[in-house]
Amino acid sequence: LSRSASADHALHRKSGLPDLRILNAEPRLEPGSVGEGTPHLDKSRAGFGGEGPHHLKQHPFPLAYPLRVVQGCRRPDTAASLSLPPICRIQMKRVLDFIWPVIGLAAVAFSFWLLVRELRGLSASDIWFSLKAIPPHAFLMALGSTLVAYAALAWYDRIALLHLGKPLSWIFISLTSFTTYALSHNIGMSVFSGAIVRYRAYSSKGLTVSEIALLVAFCSFTFFLGTATLMGIVLTVEPEIITRLFEVPTHLARWAGIGMLAVIALYLIGSALNLRPLVIGKFKLVYPNLQISLRQILAGPIELVGAAGIIYFALPESANPGFLIVLGVFLASFSAALLSHAPGGLGVLEYVFIKAMPGSDHAQVLAALIVFRLFYLILPLAFGIVVVVVFERGRLAEALRVKTGLARLDLPPDPPTPA
Repeated sequence: LSRSASADHALHRKSGLPDLRILNAEPRLEPGSVGEGTPHLDKSRAGFGGEGPHHLKQHPFPLAYPLRVVQGCRRPDTAASLSLPPICRIQMKRVLDFIWPVIGLAAVAFSFWLLVRELRGLSASDIWFSLKAIPPHAFLMALGSTLVAYAALAWYDRIALLHLGKPLSWIFISLTSFTTYALSHNIGMSVFSGAIVRYRAYSSKGLTVSEIALLVAFCSFTFFLGTATLMGIVLTVEPEIITRLFEVPTHLARWAGIGMLAVIALYLIGSALNLRPLVIGKFKLVYPNLQISLRQILAGPIELVGAAGIIYFALPESANPGFLIVLGVFLASFSAALLSHAPGGLGVLEYVFIKAMPGSDHAQVLAALIVFRLFYLILPLAFGIVVVVVFERGRLAEALRVKTGLARLDLPPDPPTPA
């Protein structure tokens, strides 16, 4: 069903579907003749050793390609030589780009409503009094825990780069990682927002898009390993913690913890034995070498222990049930905040944490959570914005220098001086 470009354009106008030529304006170019309706390069005039400028030689129907309709979405036939994205997939992506922010804002609104109900009768003066009651040494310990957490986050990126065989300087990795997590933790949808920052930074060091995508996935998996490891330990040692949020028998909670630790052990065994990739549906797990896996198992828990330590040190002794309980409650609340896609987990983190601390004074718990937000989210965000501005300013200055240099090279020769 080959059509000319004009006929194809008329069809799209009638159907109301987007014009495929616009969605994929640059057709794939292949040297040599590849059949009617497909552009190809004339090697003698395209810089392959021949003379003359680049020239695109085309057949009579330059942008005609076979089409077929599948469930209301127009896409190229599989036999076509041009590879174009399905219209339905593009439209779905646009819908999802709109839906995720709506979901995040809805989670914030719903969590705030629940939080207000939970904190009914609590005044601002009660919270301010609890903040002032935190001793200076507790703030210093919370600050130290923050540094431990962000150092471990930088280790995430370092491990991923070693796995890719792309070692970079610790200073560059630390600044990139710090900025990535400072922004993504506050913006929400951390995988996607963090990927943008990492792309801007690591592409300047020569990493490709696919390598950066793998780095992002690797860091996310390191966080998952850390969460599963610590949750397994907490549920195995303190299975009663599950009753703070769910009505689940403690023996089932303990077995769940043992199961999590068993999965971590199997991951390490697979890395040690260099087993074939584990494929579950579309999910594919390629085992890294054992040294990389062991570093992942260490980095993930260190980061989460540091983050939970901020709240632990900010809690007074009367409202502190012990570090293991605080750690378990933090893992549940922080995971819920990430899954909600709410910006900064606002409201979600507070509600789940306070709900899981029924025996503690709510004003003191909320004061500790405010300290956590200050050290782990707000102050890093302010510093991260400064780093981004300085980095982008340097990139812009470099681009202007290159452009100026090229402009000077293209200057026409001075006209001859008249005799």
